[in-house]
Amino acid sequence: MIKLNCTRFDAARIPVLSDVEINRFAHRVLMDYKPGLLQEPGKINYTHFIESYLGASLNYQDIYYENKDKPVLGMTIFTEGTVKVFNRDRLCVTEVWMDDRTVILDNYVTQEGREGLELFTALHESGHLCLDSVDYGEDDYDFDEPRDRISCYREGIENFSSSRRQRTPQEWKEHHADYFAACIAMPDATFIPFIRQALRDNGVWKPQISTGRDEDTDYMAEALLPELIAETYGVSRKAAFIKLIKCGFVVDCKQRKT
Repeated sequence: MIKLNCTRFDAARIPVLSDVEINRFAHRVLMDYKPGLLQEPGKINYTHFIESYLGASLNYQDIYYENKDKPVLGMTIFTEGTVKVFNRDRLCVTEVWMDDRTVILDNYVTQEGREGLELFTALHESGHLCLDSVDYGEDDYDFDEPRDRISCYREGIENFSSSRRQRTPQEWKEHHADYFAACIAMPDATFIPFIRQALRDNGVWKPQISTGRDEDTDYMAEALLPELIAETYGVSRKAAFIKLIKCGFVVDCKQRKT
């Protein structure tokens, strides 16, 4: 297993990593795990990646969250302990024991039709395992939850935007994990030539297309290409669309106007 070699940390001991550095690290991880994923477009088996390569445990629960407006889709447990879950048989909240280095996926993401969200959430949690190399046994910094675990909310998953706004320590962690997940699920080594060919196959010879110009271009950028990516890489259309923007294939003029 390739480990992150990071020597820069901020005041909250969050690794200081650029998107480029995360991309390079993800490439090294895939090269070590399964080089074929860097040669042909395809879907990664997140279960095998987490359990066999990262050496972590994978668990599925109805994760309990106090704020009904902030549902938790996944958790990463760094040190062993109990986790609150909802017991559907007894209709009550209970605690279950989790070993260290455990990824928990909420049962919501495993429901039919959410396969892309399930994959991305699992890879997002694997990003926390790979990138968050601080000592989680200490809690002397301002975090919303114990340092030995991270709860990942629906509003944060698949939002690996290029925004440069000031982020809190938690938001930086989520951005790092999201970007890592995108790089693992859709590695540039296959994604870039795959999209270039897809554009040519649809009569587009320009390096990028813009939304908000005409219906045909909007359909290609927002529906046709994301659907093609979703079928090939197993991600959601939302994640696919953001990746198109991050790689410069799509300029989202609609978003700029809002």
